[in-house]
Amino acid sequence: MKLIALRKGNGSYAEPSSYAKPSSYAEPSSYAEPSSYAKPSSNAPASRDHRSPTPTPASSPRRFKAYSENTFEQLPQLAGLSPDQRFAMRVVASVLPFRVSQYVVDEIIDWRRVPNDPLFQLTFPQRGMLSDAHFAHMAKLLRANAPRAAIKQAAKAIRAELNPHPAGQHEHNVPRLDGQPLAGLQHKYAETVLFFPAQGQTCHSYCTFCFRWAQFIGDKELQFASSDAHSLKRYLAAHHEVSDVLITGGDPLVMKTRVLAPYLDTLLDPELNHVQTVRIGSKALTFWPYRFVTDPDADDLLRALERLVAAGKHVAFMAHLNHGQELDSAICHRAIRRIRNTGAVIRAQGPLLRHINDDASVWADLWREQARLGIVPYYMFVERDTGARRYFEVPLEKAARVYRDALLRVSGIARTARGPSMSAGPGKVEIQGITEIAGQKVFVLRFLQARNPQWAQQPFFAKYNPSATWLNHLEPAFGDRFFFQDEYDRMLQS
Repeated sequence: MKLIALRKGNGSYAEPSSYAKPSSYAEPSSYAEPSSYAKPSSNAPASRDHRSPTPTPASSPRRFKAYSENTFEQLPQLAGLSPDQRFAMRVVASVLPFRVSQYVVDEIIDWRRVPNDPLFQLTFPQRGMLSDAHFAHMAKLLRANAPRAAIKQAAKAIRAELNPHPAGQHEHNVPRLDGQPLAGLQHKYAETVLFFPAQGQTCHSYCTFCFRWAQFIGDKELQFASSDAHSLKRYLAAHHEVSDVLITGGDPLVMKTRVLAPYLDTLLDPELNHVQTVRIGSKALTFWPYRFVTDPDADDLLRALERLVAAGKHVAFMAHLNHGQELDSAICHRAIRRIRNTGAVIRAQGPLLRHINDDASVWADLWREQARLGIVPYYMFVERDTGARRYFEVPLEKAARVYRDALLRVSGIARTARGPSMSAGPGKVEIQGITEIAGQKVFVLRFLQARNPQWAQQPFFAKYNPSATWLNHLEPAFGDRFFFQDEYDRMLQS
């Protein structure tokens, strides 16, 4: 079925009769929600009577509301936690960014399982996210009611030790135009440019593991952001090797459509016909699905996606999903259908995280449910070496085992996720497995993407290290250096 959006002369929105929708953008009757979303009993979620208050019906508009470091103790659900637990949350939130939406609190956290609930771990600060020394220092300041300036200064010093821009993002990924750096762009891989619209550098809720946490702490020196669509267009027009543009953040879908659409429409310019794929990285699908259904400009957002599809672009909605529990709501299912009806493809990615999803059954259930809902599993990442890494990281050996065991539990249609992948300085490095060569136990690795495209798909080997959690913990199995190391070192020096 071909999706070609047309504008009639009277300004109303219509599509060809073969795919006509009413002007209110209702889903076709063939996509009507069934009365229940029954799943096979082996994959059925726990009863959702933990929601509080009673969930809003999927068809009812809902006003967005979020809690932050200064307001989260207003949540009645936290009354079940001890004073020490709530104080620890305050301490961690004074260093790492914290924001959670009322929707996440009401709809997807299972408060019967707190503090071990995976979605609570995903969104609320936990004691172990700071080292003992950092935690003790901040706790002492808070208990003493230290001046706000002293607390901010201490937090800034700690953040500087948490590798706020991993993999050389600030130093090596920022391109130049007319000899000047483009602060809101990254261009690490030849085919793909990342664009960070300034108005989208926040999220509906913050993930506690987020490797872009430095975007949210109010330090402009650490933030990627641009409101200059013209410079984006000029840069892309000069780089015909670029086929993909990723609109990212933060979350670009915190923006009103009237703000986001001009950035998207820029990519429709005939000068940019070489840009074939428009990716939109977002967590809104599960942290604020009303964005696609009942928000006042939800229909306008979907029309903006349709314009891209009608122009021949591949629109990839890059959904950040970490646990199947996120997908267990009727409003989320409805949002999925509406996005897919535009012609966009939803692809899902997320890291392997201790305390949240470091179990093969969790990933198998997640991939199976994604496939059922029409979402393409895309990537399993390794937790990056930044922020609260120490709380979430798992050994690479375990990551490889979880990935393989999960893959063996799903059908071929759900085996599309690549990984486990480390987004490291030289590129995306996939752990293909563990084997023995010439009597030596080794990790088998390869680049999925690389700063030098010629490195991609070349296998290489590292000595087996059961405690390694990142590429820099690995040593070459054969020879003194990895095959790419000399060239990569020269890149860093140039």
